[in-house]
Amino acid sequence: MKRSVLFGLFVTASLLASSSFAAVKDECAENLKTIDNAQTQIPQEMLEQVADSVKQAKADHAKGTKEGTDACIAETNDTIKMIKDANKGGK
Repeated sequence: MKRSVLFGLFVTASLLASSSFAAVKDECAENLKTIDNAQTQIPQEMLEQVADSVKQAKADHAKGTKEGTDACIAETNDTIKMIKDANKGGK
């Protein structure tokens, strides 16, 4: 009886752990979604700059390479920071 309970716990733990490790996080896509969700918070004078940044990030992401993904993440992180800073009143 003890063996079957322990076996059940190990199986459950391994299933839960494997699903969390199996999920591939696409930080670039998440950042692009964050920027898209923040459209109403972007000051009018920054709209064109943000649009250009998103366009560049999407082009980098479309390359499908590690370098492209890293460039996309860097670009979108900078854009998110710029939006946050503008909403705080600083630049």
